[in-house]
Amino acid sequence: MLILLTNDDGIYAPGIRALEKELRQIAEVVVVSPAVEQSGVGHSVTFLSPIVVRQEYAEEQPRGWAVEGSPADCVKLGLFEFCPRRPDLVVSGINGGLNAGINVLYSGTVAAAIEGAFFGLTSVAVSLEYNEHAEFQKAAVLARKVILQILEQKGPEPQLYNVNIPGAALTDDKPEVKIVPMGLDRYGEAYEKRIDPRGRPYYWATTDPPPRPGETETDLTALSKGFVTITPLDFDLTKHKYLTQMSSWKFPL
Repeated sequence: MLILLTNDDGIYAPGIRALEKELRQIAEVVVVSPAVEQSGVGHSVTFLSPIVVRQEYAEEQPRGWAVEGSPADCVKLGLFEFCPRRPDLVVSGINGGLNAGINVLYSGTVAAAIEGAFFGLTSVAVSLEYNEHAEFQKAAVLARKVILQILEQKGPEPQLYNVNIPGAALTDDKPEVKIVPMGLDRYGEAYEKRIDPRGRPYYWATTDPPPRPGETETDLTALSKGFVTITPLDFDLTKHKYLTQMSSWKFPL
């Protein structure tokens, strides 16, 4: 099995190093990752400037490629330039911080997995709840087990998955997994207004207010209870149920 591994925290981030170590136990791994952190860039791609790439080494052995571009750029280049053959799987992570709820739409980590899915490849985004002293190696062991079990149970068609690991799962002897939908609650819309030394106002985004729990179990509510979550995603944004309704609309111009 060949895995294309990327992330949005950058090639030197501890999350991708830990996951690379675990995935190399089960497959051949090609690492193509941003040269610097690209958190929150979503599905941006580079069109108007050249993309500089350099090969990275670990203990004098080739490790992968550092790309001066976005996570989506990394997947494109990995597929067309650096993988010796078409990969069997694209994995993005481990991200330092959860990518759940509407944050999926901003996430460079998830966008890299979506890019893999564009090309008909099973793809998995993996994120770990933020902690200044995050135990990425423990999370990587857990992620490897989850990924293997996904591959064993999924059907033959390619599919896109978003995996989130709460910190509580790393201290649980028998962490549990829940398959849940993406939460749609709005949150994190507050800004703190401050004044700089020259008297100019500026604003700092906060995470307040927190998401409000709804009646339906989602990735947000399951994570708050300590479950590892898996959400199957799709990149088709068409609201299909309205297509038939709108087919009778008239637009005389």
